[in-house]
Amino acid sequence: MARLPRLVVAGLAHGVVQPALAGRPVFVDATDRDHYVATLLHAAATEGCQVHAWALLDDEVRLVVTPDTAPALARLLQAVGRRYVSAYHRRHGSSGTLWNGRFRSAVLEPGATVLDALLWVDSAQGGMETTFTSGGSARTSLSQRRNNAARAGLVDPPEIWSLGNTPFEREAAYAALVASGLARSRELWLRKAVMGGWAAASEPFAAALASAAARPARPRRAGRPHGPRRTENTDGP
Repeated sequence: MARLPRLVVAGLAHGVVQPALAGRPVFVDATDRDHYVATLLHAAATEGCQVHAWALLDDEVRLVVTPDTAPALARLLQAVGRRYVSAYHRRHGSSGTLWNGRFRSAVLEPGATVLDALLWVDSAQGGMETTFTSGGSARTSLSQRRNNAARAGLVDPPEIWSLGNTPFEREAAYAALVASGLARSRELWLRKAVMGGWAAASEPFAAALASAAARPARPRRAGRPHGPRRTENTDGP
C-alpha cells in the first residue's frame, strides 16, 4: 500500500516527534542538547519556521513548530538532522544514523489543541529544572521562560497570547494549565495523531483539511465498510 503524502499546512502549528534509534543515545550530555537547540533555532530562521516548544528526551525529540510554507517543515528537520548528526559524530568519534526513520508530525487545530500540545512537550521533562537550551523549553519560572525565549528565538503562538492581556496574566494562566496537567487520554490522542501523520483536530476541522489536501486527515474507523445490508431470501429460489 502506497504511503500517504505528509500532511503539512502552512501557517498552522504542528506537533513533531523525531524518534531515536533504539539503544543509541542521541544526547550524551548538556553540550549535545545545547548544540541541538542552537542548530534547531538557526535552521528555523533559515527555513521559515517558528519553534514554539521542544523537549529533548532520551528516546525522542518533541517539538511544536509552525512552518511558513508546507515544504519548510521537512526542510527544517532535514537541516537539523544533517548538521546535528555530523557534529555529534565529530565530537564522539562515532558514525551511522541516530534516528529511527522519518520524523512524525500532526497538524494541530488552533486553540485548545495547540495549548495541549505545548503542555505535552513542556511537561515531558518531568518538571525538572533545566537550562534554557539543555533538555527543554519549559520553565518553572514563566517570566524567565519568556525573557530567555526572546533572546533564543522561541516564539509564543497566538494561543499563549490569548491567555491574558498582560505578561503576568498569561504566565498565571499557563502556570495553572501546567499545574492541572494534561489528561492521559489527551496525551495518547496527541501522540497517536503525531505518530500516524494525522491531524489532531475535531471532525469538522479534519474534514476540511482532508478536502483541501486530497488525502485523509484522520484514520478510518475500524470495522467493515458501510453499505446496503444483505438480507436472506426467504422466498425460495
